[in-house]
Amino acid sequence: MGVPSLASSLAREKKICAWLSSIQADAEEIFLVGDIFDFWYEYKYTVPKGTTRLLGKIAELTDAGIKVHFFTGNHDLWMKDYFTEELNVQVHHEAITFTHSGKKFYIGHGDGLGPGDKWYKVLRSIFASKTCQWLFSRLHPNLAFYIARKSSKRSRVITGDSDEKFLGQENEWLFLYSREHLKKEAIDYFVFGHRHLPLDLDVDGKARYINLGEWLNYCSYAVFDGDVLRLEYFK
Repeated sequence: MGVPSLASSLAREKKICAWLSSIQADAEEIFLVGDIFDFWYEYKYTVPKGTTRLLGKIAELTDAGIKVHFFTGNHDLWMKDYFTEELNVQVHHEAITFTHSGKKFYIGHGDGLGPGDKWYKVLRSIFASKTCQWLFSRLHPNLAFYIARKSSKRSRVITGDSDEKFLGQENEWLFLYSREHLKKEAIDYFVFGHRHLPLDLDVDGKARYINLGEWLNYCSYAVFDGDVLRLEYFK
């Protein structure tokens, strides 16, 4: 939510709400794996304005008894207790292992995992620090949100369309992370976001690596029917 313009973000928000409505009758649990917002930061009494349709839809889902999980991403890293207290959403700041119908899932946003990207990992450790968050909270929200949105927009400009290109398995960091993690723990499905490209890759014949993609171009998501996890696209 929030990029590249208010008009396009609003259209995308309505589409996501329509998708959530379409799955509401069948969904048992919903996992949102981060970077749902272009930027998110919670002051004690202030959160970023906008996305009211999405927040209301999530509240409607949890009020109906559907469990909703939110995994913080690199753009919404600074999430605290607003979603938990206001929307009854379970917020995860790290990847988790989740078992359902005899299948074992490893689910997370995915940023900072796998080899490479050392500069980002340093930045992430700084942003995740309580000191950094406290210092940021001393800024007035108008200034703080302006700086954050400018920084977020700049990072997207630098990245460009590189996130939309498949680099081959040996250059996909989250795939390599999945392969290494599989040596320590049996997993059926590794499910991540962050990469912005829908992917469904076999991991050494023992598991599958699923990247959920994004909603700027693909409107992609995954569905587990109790037997198989598969990528789907909302039209």
